Amino acid sequence: MKRYYVLLLLIATAVIFYYFSSAKKAAKKAPPKMVFENSLQTLIVGNCSPCHIPQKGGQKKSYDNYASVKADIDEIIRRIELNPSDKGYMPFKREKLSDSTVAVFKQWKADGMLEK
Repeated sequence: MKRYYVLLLLIATAVIFYYFSSAKKAAKKAPPKMVFENSLQTLIVGNCSPCHIPQKGGQKKSYDNYASVKADIDEIIRRIELNPSDKGYMPFKREKLSDSTVAVFKQWKADGMLEK
C-alpha cells in the first residue's frame, strides 16, 4: 500500500511540474507583432528624412504615412539591403543601416504590415 502512495505522489508531482512549468507558459505566449506606428514610423523619420518626409523639405516619394510604406515595402527593403556603392542604395549619402534596423522592416512585413 505504501508503494502505491509513493507512486501516486510521484505521478502527481510530474503532472504538476509539466502543466505549470515556466517553459510551457513562455511557449504559449507569442511575441507581439510589429505595427507601423510603434515600430517603423520612428525608424523612417530618423533614417529617411528629409528626403522622404515632405514636412522636412523632402522631394522624393513620401514615406511619412502607412499607405505609402505598405505599398513600397518590398522596394524599401531591397534598397536598404544594398551596399553603399550599389545603384539605388538607401539611405542616400548616409551610412548603411544596421542589420537590426533592416530586420525591423522585414519583421513588420512578416507580421502582416499592421498599422496600429
